[in-house]
Amino acid sequence: MDSASEGPSAAVTTTTTTPKPEGSSPAPPPPPSRYESQKRRDWNTFLQYLQNHKPPLTLARCSGAHVIEFLKYLDQFGKTKVHVTGCPYFGHPNPPAPCACPLKQAWGSLDALIGRLRAAYEENGGRPESNPFGAKAVRIYLREVRESQSKARGIPYEKKKRKRVSSSGGNGGGANSGAVSIASGSGGDGCVGGVGSSASLTSATATDIVTTTTTV
Repeated sequence: MDSASEGPSAAVTTTTTTPKPEGSSPAPPPPPSRYESQKRRDWNTFLQYLQNHKPPLTLARCSGAHVIEFLKYLDQFGKTKVHVTGCPYFGHPNPPAPCACPLKQAWGSLDALIGRLRAAYEENGGRPESNPFGAKAVRIYLREVRESQSKARGIPYEKKKRKRVSSSGGNGGGANSGAVSIASGSGGDGCVGGVGSSASLTSATATDIVTTTTTV
């Protein structure tokens, strides 16, 4: 009797009396990445734009033409100077003095924005085949913006695709990194070619879109 009662009961007591730390709770989920946070802000900004459009637009009726209209609308919040053809600094990579040319969104910022909105559209139930952010007209518009801005400051964007082969590892690395820096720009000089921070593209426009509308 004594040996029979000691075996199973002792085992059960040992496994069920393990103390648990008081006040323990499941670990909180990790915060969203910078990309995910920016994508959410961009998506909400675009939806607000559609709501304030004249006439109002629904996401189902949105086309590539409306996306291009949205990109042109964002130019009023741009910080990148784009020289016009009549400007004496047209095609000058480093203008020696300020001019009256307009400020627009840099091509790199618009390209990154479209990438985030294209992903957000499908994540919110949109079908890939009807994604307006992937429309051919949008791709053509972005290519035209890139070409016009590169001519305005004389920056050949296509050079970033070339790779140089050098016998010296150090020199080869320097050439490649230089090509990338020319193509992407620093974004700090406020001139064409500098790809500004993507976060600044819509953070300043979210509240402005609430009160600003466009006409077809």
